[in-house]
Amino acid sequence: MENNQNSGKRPMLTGMFADRESTERAYDAFHERGYTKDDVNLVMSDETRKKHYSDEDDHSDLGTKAAESAGTGSAIGGTVGAIAGVIAAIGTSLVIPGLGLVIAGPIAAGLAGAGAGGITGGLIGALVGSGIPEDRAKVYESGVKNGHVVMGVHPKNDEDANYLAENWKTNRGQDIYR
Repeated sequence: MENNQNSGKRPMLTGMFADRESTERAYDAFHERGYTKDDVNLVMSDETRKKHYSDEDDHSDLGTKAAESAGTGSAIGGTVGAIAGVIAAIGTSLVIPGLGLVIAGPIAAGLAGAGAGGITGGLIGALVGSGIPEDRAKVYESGVKNGHVVMGVHPKNDEDANYLAENWKTNRGQDIYR
């Protein structure tokens, strides 16, 4: 075997996004490649969620786009591009009060299964436990503390991994790893 995949599951592609627009464009790229909310991991601080991703009074272009597309049967429940809707729609999301984090997606399901004791190591422990190398987890922890959003997915193939990585770079993604 040329590649060193040991578990049959592809390594997680991860990236960090500093603002709502780049985060939502990155999320949209998942859907362009056929991924669903159940494939996407998302980590942000609870403060960031409250400040930038609660859509009650969202009058931004993206919020308007989301409202206009409601009812069109999109993959994330009619809220194309709205991360607030994504957080609500992703099957498992955890708000971890002691750490002030919102974690959504398969990572959250794994953490919920591990119980609160599984996250005593903080965000770094949670990320490392999901297969992200510790040095990368430290970069992401710092970013999340500074209001950034981390997203990740296990690409189905190299073509998807390349497409998503390039899309994220184009949309101001930072610290993109695969």
